[in-house]
Amino acid sequence: MTDRIIFAIPKGRILDEALPLMQSAGIEPEAAFFDDASRALLFATHDPAISIIRVRAFDVATFVAHGAAQIGIVGSDVIDEFDYSELYAPVDLGIGKCRISVAMPDGVSDPTNGGHIRVATKYPTTTRRYYQNKGIQAECVKLNGAMELAPSLGLAGRIVDLVSSGRTLAENGLVETDVISQVSARLIVNRAAYKMMSGVIPAMVERFRLLAEPRAAA
Repeated sequence: MTDRIIFAIPKGRILDEALPLMQSAGIEPEAAFFDDASRALLFATHDPAISIIRVRAFDVATFVAHGAAQIGIVGSDVIDEFDYSELYAPVDLGIGKCRISVAMPDGVSDPTNGGHIRVATKYPTTTRRYYQNKGIQAECVKLNGAMELAPSLGLAGRIVDLVSSGRTLAENGLVETDVISQVSARLIVNRAAYKMMSGVIPAMVERFRLLAEPRAAA
């Protein structure tokens, strides 16, 4: 393993909150990173030993778990969904806070039929685990977006998805019925890299820990 560090960060909701934290930790992306017209995914930083990749949230976990990136930031929802043994999540960054919830059409019941339901979600592992603990078999229809359409179009009677304000649910005639888990962004590290790059990565983790403590406690 070389001394080069690849830091994986997610596109989307967490990015805007993660960048100031990274900059405070001494990781400053090159100017091209902020160019909205750029299609690049790999970027340099002010530290020649650290590069950044910007990928989908679910891919952050995969890159770090398999050692293609050594460290990253991703929501606890993704960590729980994949449950990679190679991932170490030492720091709750206290950003990207939301929740994974069950939602159904307002005023419409979706009874279990012999302990069986159909759920539209991008979190099939989390969903099956949640309902299994309730003694219900959940048939999961995997969607990567537009979850809110599933009940109205007859694809599934309920959905499991990330919820922040709940506005999107309300605008699509859905109500939150159960909260499966609270979500926040975590700093994740490849376990092998943490041991093999012990002169660099543990110190980086500690910088993030000190920066994150006030946020995580809020």
